[in-house]
Amino acid sequence: METFQQILELDEDDEQDFSKGMAYAYFSQARQTFVEMTDAFSAKDLPKLSSLGHFLKGSSAALGVTKVQAACEKIQHYGQLRDEETGENGIDLTAEVALAKISNLLAKVKVEYAVAERWLKNWYGESGEQEPVP
Repeated sequence: METFQQILELDEDDEQDFSKGMAYAYFSQARQTFVEMTDAFSAKDLPKLSSLGHFLKGSSAALGVTKVQAACEKIQHYGQLRDEETGENGIDLTAEVALAKISNLLAKVKVEYAVAERWLKNWYGESGEQEPVP
């Protein structure tokens, strides 16, 4: 919420044009990234998954969507065959184990993203049907 508050402070008017534009650009960017992640997962392209995880982690952090940010950071590491949660230096993973971990996270991060998108749209007074996350 703190990061989002800082973004709201950049708005010059009551319409919140800047922050709303930033949020809606994030929605578009995240949805496209999920399509690319799904394709990379199907192709078992771990370097691509790592890169996409890194990309969406940064976008999510910029808007304060911390749960998506954290999941994407894990995808980034798993794509590099690293499990950073296992201690100071992490451990190396096999491609099979990394893909299994990413499979679970990909489903989870899409749910977390959908919650964040719904919350942000409600914040801006938008409602209506939400498209399923790809």
